[in-house]
Amino acid sequence: MTEGPVYSLEGKKVYVAGHRGMVGSALMRRLASEGCEIVTVGREAVDLRRQEQVEAWMMDERPQTVFVPAATVGGILANDTRPAEFLYDNLMIEANIIHSAWSAGVEKLLFLGSSCIYPKFAPQPLQESALLTGPLEPTNEWYAIAKIAGVKLCQAYRRQYGCDFISAMPTNLYGVGDNFDLQSSHVMPALMAKMHRAKLDRAASVTIWGTGTPRREFLHVDDCADALVFLMKTYSSEEHINVGVGEDISIRELAELVRRIVGFEGEIVTDTSKPDGTPRKLMDVSRLTRLGWRARTGLEEGIAQVYRWYCDRQLAADA
Repeated sequence: MTEGPVYSLEGKKVYVAGHRGMVGSALMRRLASEGCEIVTVGREAVDLRRQEQVEAWMMDERPQTVFVPAATVGGILANDTRPAEFLYDNLMIEANIIHSAWSAGVEKLLFLGSSCIYPKFAPQPLQESALLTGPLEPTNEWYAIAKIAGVKLCQAYRRQYGCDFISAMPTNLYGVGDNFDLQSSHVMPALMAKMHRAKLDRAASVTIWGTGTPRREFLHVDDCADALVFLMKTYSSEEHINVGVGEDISIRELAELVRRIVGFEGEIVTDTSKPDGTPRKLMDVSRLTRLGWRARTGLEEGIAQVYRWYCDRQLAADA
């Protein structure tokens, strides 16, 4: 591992791809204090899946720094039922941005991957060296393969052209701006939305997918954004780096925690006919810790904050 010289964002033109998403929005909030010029473009003007559109915009804007959280994302159901979208969209988005960044002479780029790039049965906690050492989780291998390709693209452009392109692998993220659609959301917002609706309906129970035994790690999106800015400023290496908290919780324990915060008094029922996904996904964050970064938001505190935001949003929608 090498720690590069401090890369200053002050005065730089910084492009955040996917600025309307949960991670992109958090990055926008975090970058506001860095003294940089933030540039963005919406999908109505530039479709990131279209090479000519991305290249033309990048050559016109000439950003010096690029963050790439842009992606087509979703939970187990979305991944399992829309494999073509998850593979094609993400391959195109990352390839177009990374290649265009090289063409436009971008100084530094950070690509955001996902913990699902690691093999399903990789030793825990997941070390960066576990990449490509075994088969992937079948329910999200399409997304994982695309993200692995993004990591390898950054490495390839670094090797062939000397580009300072780096990759970060975050654990499961949650936060303000999350997707609460039960057909496409991840486990945290799905549980919150289900529990909230059940509380309002005075339902007797809420059903969760699988056995409830798989263990997951959760990082608040604002902590993630802080880590990404930290890495952009301090890290320069071909090897990707994990971003997480280094602690996990079972899905059943998570459901109990969300139930308490939401105030739902009914029963939690498991549907074992539904898939569990990977048995455990805990990130080894020792490399990031040695660089000097740690998450600050506790899980209970973070969920409570997001639930307040969710309730405010629901009230606004009903007004």
